Parts: sequence; structure tokens; C-alpha cells
Amino acid sequence: MRAVLRSERARLTVLYGSLLLLAGGGLIALINILLRNGLYSRINGAVMTTAVRPGFEGTPPPAVPGQRLPVPAERLDTGATPTPEQLEQWRATRVLTTAVEQATLHELLVVSLVALAVFAVLSIWLAWWMAGRVLRPVGVITETARRLSGANLHERIGLRAPPGELKRLADTFDGMLDRMEELVGAQRRFAANAAHELRTPLAVQRAAAEIGLAGEPPPEKVARIRSKLIEVADSSQHLVESLLLLAVSEEGLEATEPVDLAGLAEAELAGIEGTVPQDLLVVRDLAPLTVAGDRTLLGHLVRNLLANAVRHNRAGGRLEVATSPEGVLTVSNTGPVIEPGDVPRLLEPFRRRAERQHTAGEGAGLGLSIVGSIARAHGAELTARANPAPGGGLMVRVWFPAGSPAARPAGETPGA
Repeated sequence: MRAVLRSERARLTVLYGSLLLLAGGGLIALINILLRNGLYSRINGAVMTTAVRPGFEGTPPPAVPGQRLPVPAERLDTGATPTPEQLEQWRATRVLTTAVEQATLHELLVVSLVALAVFAVLSIWLAWWMAGRVLRPVGVITETARRLSGANLHERIGLRAPPGELKRLADTFDGMLDRMEELVGAQRRFAANAAHELRTPLAVQRAAAEIGLAGEPPPEKVARIRSKLIEVADSSQHLVESLLLLAVSEEGLEATEPVDLAGLAEAELAGIEGTVPQDLLVVRDLAPLTVAGDRTLLGHLVRNLLANAVRHNRAGGRLEVATSPEGVLTVSNTGPVIEPGDVPRLLEPFRRRAERQHTAGEGAGLGLSIVGSIARAHGAELTARANPAPGGGLMVRVWFPAGSPAARPAGETPGA
């Protein structure tokens, strides 16, 4: 019972009921005041006096011997002196008028109090029903939130109601559930993919140790196994470092400094010259661009974009790197033709265009997701677009806060 009294429905009932009672009491009081002010004069003008009027016109009522006929009260002319009979009639009329007024007001007061009591009960019931009807969507939202868990995030309120504050609240809650379901699904996929990626090198190492080094293998075989184990260890180390970098970038920036992004891109291009195929055409269009951010993380952003563009390019392909004073960094490469609908999937962790072959230099599928995380940490917006055939490949653009994202080309898919 205490919980009911402390509920929002009880508070709204008290509020609505009080307002209805106040309005009803005010209306009854106003009627009594208005009626009291004019009741005496109305009764006094309507009371019939008893007098004999000679020359009564019209059809008189049946005469009774010794009975006086009722006639309306008359006003005397100015300066006329009333007769004793007229004074006696005036006193009788005044007494009768006062008695009728008091009786009428008393009856009106009793009837008003009874009506107010009935109205109070009806008001409380209506206020309780109205409060329950108003709070019903809130109760649905509360019950849905109480039932939610990782197993039923697909449930939605789906409130069917006219547009209003509660309808917007329910729709906002449904939108929040959509985002939560998407985030939980992404987290589950990330955990499953991370476990798979970490389990694969461990299985390779175990097989190499148990099978390749079984018995007394010749030195040549030991050297090959050793080389394979080192390669797998390097791949595992790169994967762990990528996961750590992804976690660090998701935490945000502790401090920022002006970073020459054009100079940073030039330095990263110089750093990968040894890994770029001879037939790959590299096009630079590096206009001056300075952004506020973390130099190390921005270096990883540019490095991952360039590594991704080189790794997924084709023979005789093209790599374009550009910066603009508007705050835009663009990296575009040729390569396999990608379906536009597959682009958002490539921005998720451990997602690749094709199945992993477990070959050297293949990567863990974290490059673009790390780029997106670093971009979000800097308040930038990453968009990706599949290049059309015959060139194919991917174009990635990053808009930094100092840029002008309003001029975004049509058909691009946001990744952040």
C-alpha cells in the first residue's frame, strides 16, 4: 500500500483530483455568491400580496366568500403616504421574502455540499483512471527495460499512440535498443573473431612443435620449423599490438598538439617505399594541413590506410594520397571491384573482403577498424566508398574537425 501511495500514479491522482475539486468548489461558490446577491430582490418582486382591486379585469378565479384575491405588489407614487393596510402588507411581504430567501439559500447550500461530495468521489476516480492511462506507456517502457537481457534485445515497445511526448519517449527507447543490439552484436562478433584469430597461431605453433619436431628431425627441418614458429610469433605479436592500439584509441585522447598531417603522410609514404611494388603508381597531392591530435595515433591512422591500399592493390595499379586545407585526408587505391553494400562490413574488426588464407603479410583484418577508432577519438568522420570498375578498389576519406564535412560527395558510406 505504501508503494502505491508513493507511486507517480498516486501523485498524479492527487494533483488531478485537487484541480477538479478546486474547479468544482469554485463553481459552486460562484453560483452561491451570485444567487445570494440578487435572490432577495427577485423574490420580493415575485411575492404576491393580498388586496382588493376594484375593477379587476379578466376572468377572475372562482370566488370564495370572504377570500381576498392575490394581486402583484404595487409601487406608490412619489410623495404618496401609504395606508396602514399597505404598511401591513409591506411588512408581511418583507417577512415572507426573507423567509423564502433563507430557505432557498439553505437548500442550495445543502444541495451544493452533497453535489460537491459526489463530485469529489467522481473526481478522484476519474483522476486515478486518467493518471493510469497517461502513465501506461511509461509502465510498458519500464516492464520492457526490466525484461531486457542479452538474450532478448530484439524486443521493442512499438507504442501505438498519437504523436506526443510519450510516443517520442517510446520511439527513443526503441532506437536506443536498436543501437544496443547492434553494439552487443558487434562485441560478440569481435570476441568470437579475436578468439579465432588468437587460437589459429597457437594451433600452428603446437602442431609445428609436436609434429615437426617429433623424434630427431634433421637440422634443415629444425631450421624450417624455427622459421615458421618465428613467423607465427610475429603474426601473433602484430595481432596483439593491433588489439592494444584499438583499445587505446577507443579510450579517447588525453592531450592534443598541432600535427602536420601532410608532412606525416609524406613521412609514412617514404617509410613504405621498400614494400611498394615497382609497377604501383603512387600519386601525391599533399596540400598543407595541420590538425589537433595525437601524433602517434595519427601516424598509425595514415600507416594503416597506406598499408591497406598497398596490400589490396593489383598489378600495375594506382595509389593516391591527398590532403586539403579543408581538413580532409584521402587515400584511394585500385584493386578488386567491391560491392557498395560490402563496404560497411569491411570497416568492422576482423572483417575481410575474402576468406583468410593465413599467408605471410595477410593482416588480421583490423586496419580499417583501427583507422575508424582513431578518427572517432579525434572527433573526425570517416567515410568509405567503393571505386567503380574497371579500376576497383576503395576510397577512404577522413574529415577532421577543422574541415568542412558539408561538402561530402554523394554515395559514400559513413564508417564512424
